[in-house]
Amino acid sequence: MGTETSDVVFSWPQENVVPEWSCGSLYLDDPVLRAAVARHKCGWAEDTLRAEGQRLADPSWRALAREADLVPPRLERYDSRGRRIDRLVFHPAWHALQGSCVEAGLHIPAGAGARKGSSVARAALYLLHGRIDAATLCPTTMTYAAIPLLEREDTLWRAVGGALGGRTYDPSERPLAGKTSGLVGMGLTEIQGGSDLRRVTTRATPVGRSDGSRLYRLSGRKWFFSAPQSDAHLVLARDGQDRFGCYCVPRVLPDGSRNTIFLERLKDKVGNRGNATAEAVFENAWAYRLGEPGRGLALLMEMAGTTRLDNVLGSAALLRQGLTEAVHYTRARMAFGRRLVDQPLMVSVLADLALESASATSLGVALARLSEGTDPLDVVARRLLVPAAKFWVCKRTVSALAECAEILGGNGYVEESALARFYREAPVNSIWEGSGNVVCLDVLRTLRVYPEESRALFADWERRSGGDPGLRRAVHDLVRLAYDAVAEPALARLLSARLVLVAQAFELRTILDGDLYPSFLRSRLDHASWGSVAGLTPQVGEGERILDRTFL
Repeated sequence: MGTETSDVVFSWPQENVVPEWSCGSLYLDDPVLRAAVARHKCGWAEDTLRAEGQRLADPSWRALAREADLVPPRLERYDSRGRRIDRLVFHPAWHALQGSCVEAGLHIPAGAGARKGSSVARAALYLLHGRIDAATLCPTTMTYAAIPLLEREDTLWRAVGGALGGRTYDPSERPLAGKTSGLVGMGLTEIQGGSDLRRVTTRATPVGRSDGSRLYRLSGRKWFFSAPQSDAHLVLARDGQDRFGCYCVPRVLPDGSRNTIFLERLKDKVGNRGNATAEAVFENAWAYRLGEPGRGLALLMEMAGTTRLDNVLGSAALLRQGLTEAVHYTRARMAFGRRLVDQPLMVSVLADLALESASATSLGVALARLSEGTDPLDVVARRLLVPAAKFWVCKRTVSALAECAEILGGNGYVEESALARFYREAPVNSIWEGSGNVVCLDVLRTLRVYPEESRALFADWERRSGGDPGLRRAVHDLVRLAYDAVAEPALARLLSARLVLVAQAFELRTILDGDLYPSFLRSRLDHASWGSVAGLTPQVGEGERILDRTFL
């Protein structure tokens, strides 16, 4: 019997099949981000933001992000002759994405004398890149936070500052001083301690007998060694007097030899798969101490203040893009005789998610502006709001992305959908740089250590709430809760959430002509469902207006 063939090829129906989302510019596509940039008088960066938004809107970038996630890095521990090399091999898509971050200068702080609003411009760029890929933001933000610490070390900075300030991506394995750019990772966590960094056992021994030496040898293990491909890492260790120090540990030594840092294995993570995280062992590895002995925790907590803000921005970026995909889908998909976006209950859900996204974006940009402030109110606001926002925005993004995926139905729950990757990426922003309880306790610590400054901030908020009875009542309730929480730490999460909601209300009152503010106030501060799932507060007659203001 011969083999029979048929010329008939089955074709799926194309009716009611939603095309992939696309736009001309990620920046022009986001009215909320544009309004937040304008509010903080950063119009001088418009040309750069428009150009970068247009560049990143090319579909090829989203394809690269998916490829880098599908093909995570692998660890090559030995070369063909059996020599230990501990080399990480990344997919070319990863290098293209990381190179994009470096070329945009996302890893470089503004520095002294920078133009006012530089941190706002950088935050806006970060939000644009975060809509494409989250994994490359990890080494980018660690470098951004590490540079201010390294700049204080004159000898070290003269050697490596040129590379760390470079914008030509250079993934080569050679001494940092000779590269066109460099990245810095972190090594804090150990298996026995987790968030309790005082349980760290890694030991630092000075080279030579002088206690004033800056050169050390490190021995120990790190359970989470972030971005092991980085040119250097900031590592927490104890010295011989049990003082905690922060040490800069290069991957390649000045003579071109490898430092004695050995990678045991790479973590198999739920998300953030394109970025490598390792378990590492130091065997008398060369290191340079930053700052004075015993100041290691303080330096690393200073760094955490910066990385936590990027956690907020990264979550806001994921939420914006996830919601963008959902809104696009509902505008094109028909169900039960009408577009999904025309169904009243769907409008309530989308509008609620739009308020969540707009408030996250506007607060993230405002916090970037606060990072430049030296006024005492700016300083205490930053100390309170950055950890509180890291708690609230990052956690809300996880549940919001689940809603976005559900809007697409099964199409949102398959790996071909960008929403699946966004959903897997989101939880790391809650976990990394201090879990929810840790950051909420940091909020309480600020209230205890800076009571006068905190009271002055709350008094300023009461004044600014002016004749708005709803906002004024929310501020009064917040102040009472703050005093109660200082005495009862179990209230720390509730306090952190309310802090963020009040701060977001102030921001939404000032952007997009205040159009989003009444709905936000009613659904977040006047309604019992503010901490629950999206859509519980009906947006009757308001949903379409909210979507029109937040999506083109």
